[in-house]
Amino acid sequence: MLDRIKEHMEVIGADGVHIGTVDRVEGDRIKLTKKDSGEGHHQGHHHFIPGGLVAEVEGDKVRLSANGDVAVSFEEENDGRGA
Repeated sequence: MLDRIKEHMEVIGADGVHIGTVDRVEGDRIKLTKKDSGEGHHQGHHHFIPGGLVAEVEGDKVRLSANGDVAVSFEEENDGRGA
């Protein structure tokens, strides 16, 4: 299903809450654009959503199997400095 995800698609939780915008798919994760990276220490970081949370891809939306607040807790950060 990840092969159907394209740049600029909206990522939404099962509850319809906006999670972010797709930058691209990297491996088995969805990389979100920096503009959806939040504020404070989250700002300027790319966030990743595990591909296993994707429930469906329909039109220009990626719907997750988890509600927005739960999906955000699964996000991983990458500040570009490596692990």
